[in-house]
Amino acid sequence: MTITEQGVAHPRPEWMIAGEAWSHAATDWAYGFEPYARDAIEEVLRATRVESGTSVLDVACGAGLALARAQRRGATVSGIDAAAGLLEVAARRAPGADLVHGSMFELPWADEHFDVVLAFNGIWGGCDDAVTEMARVCRPGGRIGITFWGATDRLDLLDYFITIGRSGPGVAEEIVSLAAINSPGEAERILADARFAELERGATDAILELVDDDHAWRVLRSPGLVVPSLRQAGEEELRAHVLTSIAPFRGRDGSYRLTNELVHVTAVLPSR
Repeated sequence: MTITEQGVAHPRPEWMIAGEAWSHAATDWAYGFEPYARDAIEEVLRATRVESGTSVLDVACGAGLALARAQRRGATVSGIDAAAGLLEVAARRAPGADLVHGSMFELPWADEHFDVVLAFNGIWGGCDDAVTEMARVCRPGGRIGITFWGATDRLDLLDYFITIGRSGPGVAEEIVSLAAINSPGEAERILADARFAELERGATDAILELVDDDHAWRVLRSPGLVVPSLRQAGEEELRAHVLTSIAPFRGRDGSYRLTNELVHVTAVLPSR
């Protein structure tokens, strides 16, 4: 298995800077946080009809959990991510996958190359051009599936996100911008603008289970979005604030269980 490096201009592009942040605790993310998406992955793979012989691209593929699940169904899988550290885990999870370290706004595959294109919490507000690229590499009659966080009143992680936003420079604004995809009809608009049709929306519960305070902190400090807050507040102070934010979900045995809505939208790329 080879991870291809996409061409990089200098100075370093934003995608590479973001990828370095998402690599800062790659294994903690892969084995602690990423499993929250398991049910959504299975539902989207079913809805997009991923099966033996299907060619699949996962955009912002992270540590490759969805790639491994698609591969188990018999699909031929490819993925792209900005985080080299996460791609190293993906290479172990999905042997033989075609993995690229690069930007989702410049996909290095030919037009009409894939049967299915996916993005699990990789497409957010402001990512219209990435969806246009996903449409370009999708075959006519092919399918797309994306996921993103759902309603705030069904998001046990809400106070965690607020805490991270308050603790780092520019983080709150970034979170608000990213969350814009959950505005009514926004995800459907982005997909329709890229020519996708027959849009369908659904949701699954994304459950995050954490053994104790130490495990919770390792997992919740792992997203790349946390890095500016870590630098600003420091490890000890941010840990205290994060654990306070999830205290309502702590059981008598010291473990945590947080349930969050994960929305998925699927669609078809019509023939020209």
